[in-house]
Amino acid sequence: MTVGCPAERLDRSSPVYVAGHTGLVGSAVLRRFQAAGFTDLQLRSSRELDLTDRDATFEFMLRGRPHVIVLAAAKVGGILANNTYPADFLSQNLQIQVNVLDAAVAAEVPRVLFLGSSCIYPKYAPQPIPEGALLTGPLEPTNDAYAIAKIAGIMQVQAVRRQYGLRWISAMPTNLYGPHDNFAEPDCHMVAALIARYVEAQRTGAGSVTNWGTGSPRRELLHVDDLAAACLHLLDHYDADQHVNVGTGVDHSIKEIAEIVAETVGYVGQTRWDATKPDGTPRKLLDVSVLRSSGWAPRIQLHEGVRQTVDWYRQEVACSGV
Repeated sequence: MTVGCPAERLDRSSPVYVAGHTGLVGSAVLRRFQAAGFTDLQLRSSRELDLTDRDATFEFMLRGRPHVIVLAAAKVGGILANNTYPADFLSQNLQIQVNVLDAAVAAEVPRVLFLGSSCIYPKYAPQPIPEGALLTGPLEPTNDAYAIAKIAGIMQVQAVRRQYGLRWISAMPTNLYGPHDNFAEPDCHMVAALIARYVEAQRTGAGSVTNWGTGSPRRELLHVDDLAAACLHLLDHYDADQHVNVGTGVDHSIKEIAEIVAETVGYVGQTRWDATKPDGTPRKLLDVSVLRSSGWAPRIQLHEGVRQTVDWYRQEVACSGV
């Protein structure tokens, strides 16, 4: 187990750039930083700043010169989107990462947190997956392009630490869910897809809901507000080359997760499984001992987190007809 060196607590008056602050992760990070008393938050929507535009990214970074960057901007999606558009996921994520990180070097940003994904690990990695499992085997084919982009980000952070001595770090969260997710199929993540599907079935009185795969793979789920809390904790307390897993250390079968969502929604119909669709990685449980040893643990239990997310979805999305 690798434990990082302690870091200095961030100055709450330091200029902070949250890249991707309107998305699932970025919006949660923004809420957490605001609650923690940060007063100089530099925010640009994708309409205001296209991070695939290298010149625009450099201009923004050199003008604003943030002291802290949380890189949460990314092209993301579920298993269908990743499997259908691998070139888009590889190219766009590489462009975003390289532009932001290169510009951060040019601006000599002292503290950067790069956020990746647990899909960086081999399809048949040991369970729970330690950070050292990276690059020890073949990736899951349905999201290998996205994974390669995120692995490149980890390597760039480590290379910057070696070459420039900047105190940059990386964190790899497990499967995420929560408010401000994308609930539109086919591009959404698993929990968002299940919530949208069961809410619609309950609203229309549908007799059955059909989900992808067999329901047997196991997934670890982390509420995005817990991830945001972990991000600030790591920036305050962790400084090492090694990327850090962020999760709960507990997993459930996709069938169990679907049952939790259906019960929370109040759906009483039948759930069917389409075994002709891919299951993805059989199991993806993270070893979170490094993060735990730094003094952090999640607070939001799965049933409560799903309830919060269902309530948010019904209020903000389903009722608005978006």
